[in-house]
Amino acid sequence: MTNAPDFSLDAELDATRAWDADPDGGSDWESGYADQEVDADGDSDVDLVSADGPDPEELDEDLTTGEQDLAARHALRRVAGLRTELEDITEVEYRQLRLERVVLVGVWTEGTVTDAENSMAELALLAETAGSEVLDAIYQRRTKPDPATYIGRGKVDGLREIVQATGADTVILDGDLAPSQLRNLEDKLKVKAIDRTGLILDIFAQHAKSKEGQAQVELAQLQYMKQRLRGWGGNLSRQAGGRVGADGGGIGGRGPGETKIETDRRRINTKIAKLRRELKDLKGTRETMRQERSRNHIPSVSIAGYTNAGKSSLLNRLTDAGVLVEDSLFATLDPTTRRTTTRDGRIYTMSDTVGFVRHLPHQLVEAFRSTLEEVAESDLILHVVDGSHPDPEGQLAAVRGVFAEIHADKVPELVVINKADAADPLVLARLRAREPHSVVVSARTGEGIEDAITALEADLPRPTVEFSVLLPYERGDLINRLHQEGEISSLEHTGDGSLVSGRANADLAGELEAYAVG
Repeated sequence: MTNAPDFSLDAELDATRAWDADPDGGSDWESGYADQEVDADGDSDVDLVSADGPDPEELDEDLTTGEQDLAARHALRRVAGLRTELEDITEVEYRQLRLERVVLVGVWTEGTVTDAENSMAELALLAETAGSEVLDAIYQRRTKPDPATYIGRGKVDGLREIVQATGADTVILDGDLAPSQLRNLEDKLKVKAIDRTGLILDIFAQHAKSKEGQAQVELAQLQYMKQRLRGWGGNLSRQAGGRVGADGGGIGGRGPGETKIETDRRRINTKIAKLRRELKDLKGTRETMRQERSRNHIPSVSIAGYTNAGKSSLLNRLTDAGVLVEDSLFATLDPTTRRTTTRDGRIYTMSDTVGFVRHLPHQLVEAFRSTLEEVAESDLILHVVDGSHPDPEGQLAAVRGVFAEIHADKVPELVVINKADAADPLVLARLRAREPHSVVVSARTGEGIEDAITALEADLPRPTVEFSVLLPYERGDLINRLHQEGEISSLEHTGDGSLVSGRANADLAGELEAYAVG
């Protein structure tokens, strides 16, 4: 029988003295870390940073904000393929971070087999974005989900065998499940079960950066959690004792008889009310900025579309915004607005918005309503769709469903079919035939960007009042405003001043009336 290693304090001190005496070890000692390397100067470092992201300590100051955010995000990722479960307790010093190991489960109630497979492929991408390792995926055909377990008693038994065989610790279900369904599945599978809504909320919580974005995500999570409070055994169903003291819930409790779950639900309601007040204040700031743009007659353009369709890439290409770009779902959540100009000098704003997805959780739509109102209040929507996706028509329909929910379906829309460099030409031709008012671009290569700019500028709202004026040379301020807010069709410099004709908004046209010519 092999003796267990000596972890006593004396043994540790002896090992330290031996190391001090011979830094090179003088033995065959090897590190327990598989990825440990020895530098040229003899130092050894454990690299826990993802291989596809640079060290944030070595970030170049010349990098854009988006590139720095992407590097920081990669640096904080968990390491794939490493586990915390220990087969031997003597390996305790070699424990590493790990990804959750998940099995995906779907119920196919309508549509074709291709639709079901596309939905499961999207669920796998969502799981990987959240930091999980997908082990297996199954789906079944049913007229409607089982009200008790979502997939039926027989399928639960088969799923339990798959979970045990793969060693999965989480099951992700492609649907919005009731709390009782999740509880029944966890009781039978003996592992954690989450639905599509919980998965998307987890991704949003990881990627939100701004104060408003974090508050919106926390509000959505609390609304989701409030209906799903539960405890193991009688943990959340126990009642307070006979006195309102430490055993009776403490100060602020409702006294004897109140259960733990009631206390937690009340605290969640209090937190929800606080977050709504904070978001209301932030919404006021956003509305003030919107009113200022409206007062100055500055048109606004919103870039919207399915997640990972290339909205941020398109914003960078059109405005040099430098925002984060990553090939993953919901890479950016916080809206970014940039001020830019048309080729004839008119000023307008362009905003990137949060991406949409099929079955976008209602809690997120409600929590992000103040942000999504930017889309409804804009003058033009650039609806970006991924031309290389297996189901671009489904993406268009899903996004337009959200547009209708936030009352943005009446806003003029220009469809931008992105990723032309990776798309099938036949698919692009089919989309162009389906969407006549569209352009085909590649935000990565720059293909079609000039056509997109031309179409965008043609769709921007135009001033409504025609004018013809002779402006004195000392009124150069009006010439400047005409370049920024109006349209100049002709400009001639004469001995008496500048003879200008074109179109302007009502406010500016009123100021020009004093200089009108016949």
